[in-house]
Amino acid sequence: MTNEKQQEIQEAVQVRRNFAIISHPDAGKTTLTEKLLLYGGAIHQAGAVKARRDQRKVTSDWMEMEKQRGISITSTVLQFKYQGFQINLLDTPGHQDFSEDTYRTLAAADNAVMLIDAAKGLETQTKKLFEVCRLRKLPIFTFINKMDRPGRDPLELLDEIEQELGLKPYVVNWPIGTGDSFKGVYNRSQKVINLFKRSAHGSQQAEVKNLEIESEELKSSIEPEIYSEFRDSLEILEELGNDFDLEKIHSGGMTPVFFGSAMTNFGVQPFLEAFLKYALKPDGRNSSIGIVDPTYPEFSGFIFKLQANMDPKHRDRVAFIRVCTGKFQKDMIVNHARTGKTIRLSRPQKLFAQDRSSVEEAFGGDVIGLNNPGMFAIGDTIYSGQKLEYEGIPCFSPEFFSYLKNLNPSKFKQFQKGIHELKEEGAIQIMHSTDGFKRDPILAAVGRLQFEVVQFRILSEYGVDTTLESIPFEVARWVKDGWKALEKIDRVFNAITVKDSWDRPVLLFKNKWALQQVITDHPELKLDSVAPVGSGFQPS
Repeated sequence: MTNEKQQEIQEAVQVRRNFAIISHPDAGKTTLTEKLLLYGGAIHQAGAVKARRDQRKVTSDWMEMEKQRGISITSTVLQFKYQGFQINLLDTPGHQDFSEDTYRTLAAADNAVMLIDAAKGLETQTKKLFEVCRLRKLPIFTFINKMDRPGRDPLELLDEIEQELGLKPYVVNWPIGTGDSFKGVYNRSQKVINLFKRSAHGSQQAEVKNLEIESEELKSSIEPEIYSEFRDSLEILEELGNDFDLEKIHSGGMTPVFFGSAMTNFGVQPFLEAFLKYALKPDGRNSSIGIVDPTYPEFSGFIFKLQANMDPKHRDRVAFIRVCTGKFQKDMIVNHARTGKTIRLSRPQKLFAQDRSSVEEAFGGDVIGLNNPGMFAIGDTIYSGQKLEYEGIPCFSPEFFSYLKNLNPSKFKQFQKGIHELKEEGAIQIMHSTDGFKRDPILAAVGRLQFEVVQFRILSEYGVDTTLESIPFEVARWVKDGWKALEKIDRVFNAITVKDSWDRPVLLFKNKWALQQVITDHPELKLDSVAPVGSGFQPS
């Protein structure tokens, strides 16, 4: 490789920033995403990219059911530039029933933004997703949202983060007032007050005035009691707060904390600018040949998500590729690690929610879309040069199970196609009975809402009406050593055996008591609540 090309790769990696947003439902994740796009210049009016008839819609929620329910069901990728940085924002579902999609997306992220509702503090789903971030040692940035509404004491929220997550908070900006009296934030590093003025419905960037903390203009702009309370709490923070440590931030031990209101745009721009300053650039990833740095000269990447029918008119199937190393170029020929085949990567797409545009090149940290004519699976690695594979992406133990029945036998082919494509993209886990008489697929879900999504999409995208038949099980475990391990046992009581999409044996139990009974009766049987997806490299 020429020195010029190597330098091009190094410079491109330096300006890439990649992050996912995690939160509990209703914490304001979609609103924050929209406002980051607004300040990044990717959209001109928050709430939307203009659609037909000037109708406003949320950019990141493109699926028809998302628009009807007002929730995020599937993760999306949003790319934009800001102050010389190339930003890849991975928007994830907030609803716990779709947490598997979030887990997969976090595998492609270099940083995470943890969004917290100022009134509710840490919630169950946020804690679960935080644990996934901790396992991946992702840097975590905390945005405490909805400061324009009545909420808990900011110092109390900081204490909760430290006590419950074991994460040391470092406050980057401190709020001035809360609820209706929320006026702005104090930037601790710049020692400047950012006073904000509300815009109409937060659809435009908020006007901001920067003032010195002791200025008379500041004191005359806010009520004396708010100013006094702000100074008192700031004094406590300066005395008792943690010192800034970038190394701890990058290793996931410290979280920079920001206060604001995504709805009114207060604090969004200061957050974006500080994030770009402190966030981790694309880093080395574990592979079958060891840790591979993003400046490694050969191209490589892995598939972390598949999506069918993003454009219903064209019945398309898109593979989301996280570029890990080297330089991607349109029409390049690469190797497929799982199949050993060579593939020409034609028609690569820059992703912006449902909208796509052609892309000529990409570098480590970027996410691109590729046409998927059925050759890709989640966890697959593609590469040029020396063979390598990245770590597989795990699937997690489902808790709800139902047979999915086709109500119209004349649409058998459409039904099978829909099940196959939704299984491929990981919309839900699909299992099959080992009893030859039971031919209906078993839907295995983390949450019941996944069932509704599958039925909705099978009907709207494939024209097949279906019904569900519930199966009374709530625990699933993969048999570590496969079918050979089961052959050594005469019979497993209190469980049924099914097979997953990769023909691996899975035991279903009615409850945890039944699981414990089998573990006691068969200590030689090794069971696992997590199984790898695809053929990715599995470290020992």
